[in-house]
Amino acid sequence: MRPARSWLHSDAPSLSLNGPWRFRLSPTAHLAADFADSAFDDSAWDTLPVPSHWVLEGDGAYGRPIYTNVQFPFPIDPPHVPDENPTGDYRRHFALPDDWARAEAVVLRFDGVESLFRVWVNGREIGGASGSRLCHEFDVTAAVRPGDNVVAVRVHQWSAASYVEDQDQWWLPGVFRDVTLHARPAGGIEDVWLRTGYEDGHGRIDPEITADPSAFPVTLRVPELGIEQVWTGPADVAPLTAGAVRPWTAEEPRLYTATVSGAAETVTVRIGFRTVEIRGDRFLVNGRRVVFHGMNRHETHPERGRVFDEEHARADLARMKRFNVNAIRTSHYPPHPRLLDLADELGFWVVLECDLETHGFDAVGWNGNPSDDPAWRTAYLDRITRTVERDKNHPSIVMWSLGNEAGTGANLAAMASWVHARDTGRPVHYEGDHTGAYTDVYSRMYASVPETEQIGTDGSAAPLLGCTPAQGARQRTRPFVLCEYAHAMGNGPGALDQYEDLVHAHPRLHGGFVWEWRDHGIATATADGTPYFAYGGDFGEVVHDGNFVMDGMVLSDDVPTPSLHEFKAVVQPLRFSFTADTVEIANLRHSADTSELRFRWRAEHDGVRVAGGVLDVPVVPAGGTASVPLPSVPVAADAETWLTVDAVLATATAWAPEGHEVATAQQDRSLPRPAAPARPRGDWRPAEGTLTLGIAEFAAGSLRRLAGRPVTGPKLELFRAPTDNDEGTSGEVAESDASIAGISNAALWRRDGLDRLTTRRMSVETTEGALRTVDRVSAANSGLWVAVESTWSLEDGELELRVETAPSRGWSTVWPRIGVHFELPDAGAPVDGAQWFGTGPLESYPDSMRAARTGRFTAGIGELSVEYARPQETGHRSQVRELVLTSAGTGVLRVTALPDARGRRPGFSLARHTPQQIARAAHPFELPASTAGHLIVDAAQHGLGSRACGPDVWPPFALRPEARTIRLRLRAG
Repeated sequence: MRPARSWLHSDAPSLSLNGPWRFRLSPTAHLAADFADSAFDDSAWDTLPVPSHWVLEGDGAYGRPIYTNVQFPFPIDPPHVPDENPTGDYRRHFALPDDWARAEAVVLRFDGVESLFRVWVNGREIGGASGSRLCHEFDVTAAVRPGDNVVAVRVHQWSAASYVEDQDQWWLPGVFRDVTLHARPAGGIEDVWLRTGYEDGHGRIDPEITADPSAFPVTLRVPELGIEQVWTGPADVAPLTAGAVRPWTAEEPRLYTATVSGAAETVTVRIGFRTVEIRGDRFLVNGRRVVFHGMNRHETHPERGRVFDEEHARADLARMKRFNVNAIRTSHYPPHPRLLDLADELGFWVVLECDLETHGFDAVGWNGNPSDDPAWRTAYLDRITRTVERDKNHPSIVMWSLGNEAGTGANLAAMASWVHARDTGRPVHYEGDHTGAYTDVYSRMYASVPETEQIGTDGSAAPLLGCTPAQGARQRTRPFVLCEYAHAMGNGPGALDQYEDLVHAHPRLHGGFVWEWRDHGIATATADGTPYFAYGGDFGEVVHDGNFVMDGMVLSDDVPTPSLHEFKAVVQPLRFSFTADTVEIANLRHSADTSELRFRWRAEHDGVRVAGGVLDVPVVPAGGTASVPLPSVPVAADAETWLTVDAVLATATAWAPEGHEVATAQQDRSLPRPAAPARPRGDWRPAEGTLTLGIAEFAAGSLRRLAGRPVTGPKLELFRAPTDNDEGTSGEVAESDASIAGISNAALWRRDGLDRLTTRRMSVETTEGALRTVDRVSAANSGLWVAVESTWSLEDGELELRVETAPSRGWSTVWPRIGVHFELPDAGAPVDGAQWFGTGPLESYPDSMRAARTGRFTAGIGELSVEYARPQETGHRSQVRELVLTSAGTGVLRVTALPDARGRRPGFSLARHTPQQIARAAHPFELPASTAGHLIVDAAQHGLGSRACGPDVWPPFALRPEARTIRLRLRAG
């Protein structure tokens, strides 16, 4: 196998071997290699595309995908794997071009094969390799011949390499990246590394040219900078100044095209001038502190798995930019090399991670972990060498990462030592080096907000994880990065804004990378053809980790989740501070000023626009502020007045159209308007039978019809379909006895019967124009209860409902919600949408409110919910003022929500299923046929947190059992 080198754009001839290959799958690795002979008859074999994963082809004929997070899907017996080892044999013919006879060498390149493979050309064994996400090149000069040739490849699903590739993703075997044949000319250029630097407006280039002396003279050209440097021999290659240049940053990704030409070959490299350094406890690029607003990014697609699709990848990165993502950690392996070209072009800070993780050894107490076993050192060094050498030319890469969750040990230290010697211009990262013995930044996963604050604070006496006091003191002198935080599984995470606030308060904290960018669902269908996105266990795996692979800010089908909108709002690069007549605009960016932005304002009365225009904002440099006068805003006496300022793109970019919103803020200009107090009533007397109050009809105290439609309720609802975070048991729990370490909140809710509440009617009473019921709500086998008093009355010609709830003593856990549930049977004209004045347009929860703005919104009932891969709580809109339920576009019921005595407003959700139905479904297709709409008005909701893999809901957002009041005014249409 040839030495590792850069992935270069060369004018030397190449031949893609992508396309249809002949293929057979065997259940064991113990097979003869007769298939490699060029005369072998493969006519009975199947045809399989390359690149692809065989388990995603053939409708299950070639096995099924396996998902594990930590578990090994085979016995832990390193370096051995079972005899039952699916093995794929590939064959294809290719014609060697006539003019390749003059090539000095013919090289066969594989950019990605999982897991272990061997190669033959024309029956001659060439070699083999492992390192699934790494490239490997073989010299096949002696094996190829003019005319027809046969290449044969044998791929084993499991190998010793599988023990170091346990990377929280689907196990997907096969030749899944490009296969290419290269003609290497005599006098060609073997490798190029154009290191660059930037300081005081000027650039420098430090070239490294790997070539035979016969390749010289070699010329470096950068036409845009007027550079044409000729080196007559290898000893002449030396650094040179580039003169005045524009630097490369993630915000202004300025690239210059450079060519390196020798006697027989020209390679093209796009260079960006930037200097990465650590100065004290600051991580700097071009002398300025970097804050990572990043995502962990796996390569995954619901149909192709890890097979690269450039169009889809470009669209994915453009989506990241539109949501203010500025950084990528390539979890947990190098991506397809073209992705890094796109990162250079579009602009991202990249932490490039080696193809290494041994997490499954946690199951055996890390006994036998390869990271500290000398027998594995060569393999570890090979992996980091291939990682760095392939991608070293990319200006977007600002840090190398040794891998992920592989414990610690001498082999990781050796990898770091090799990187430090090879590339002095980029720091080394590895989260598992908690003591900082061999890496350059302090990195942690899922540190809580208090712990992160302690890390950012000088002189804290709090110990750091796994550190002695001396080691902790050393780590506190380094830049801190959350390489994973805010686990984005299902509905959540919460508290993104708390982490962001710490980044601005403590310069040592440099942000982090959300886990993770995208759900890994695999597109499949039920027996009757209903499509859905599969997760762990859906393919009959012996061991699996369920839906833990569905933890992205983007759903499997490219739909951004509400949490991604929340992330965008939290990390937006501008901050707005309002006074009565000005707005101060702070530019938080690394290097870009605001010249590409246009600032718009609008004023709304109860969500209806009444004025607007463009603000005259001077160009604000990075790190600067500007105070801008505000126009006169008309303030209504009888409506809420809201002022909104948006920063939008003045012109289109490569990642967004003109007018795309980059940042936004609102100011409440409303005049105080106290809510009418509830009118006390007396002379209550027992009642039975039917009763009509305005638009409401009752029987025995229970609502039967509302605005002419059948309705049941209001019923106390304390349950929500548990989110993945509600089901989680990891991380710190809230600082109270309302959550219990190691036990999910959802388990406690089920224990207390919140999903199966029953009601005992205590009394029904009436008085002039009013009806009152008192209920006691509790669950089987529980002595806990909630008293619910519901009062219906006619107030100022409108129907008012006031529900007061009060829990008994003894409740010991948080509650998911305190709400009232109305069931709205379809009755020929189903409720199919909502119009509301409140926060929106997307769902919001107590610890995820930054993306919510106050206005008027409209949505169909299906649009109000998010179709998470595992059905769960979704669709809550906070702080509703007015809600209109619609049927076929016509309003059928208008609800006005009045604030309680403390000024708190309720929220609402509208869906086709009850929380209990949703909780029982493991996939969307398992939800039952619906015959009704379900409106839940919540006095309060529990926060989201990140407990699926991280901290619990922070105490201010945890819903403890308490008395609450809901007041609603209802009228028809």
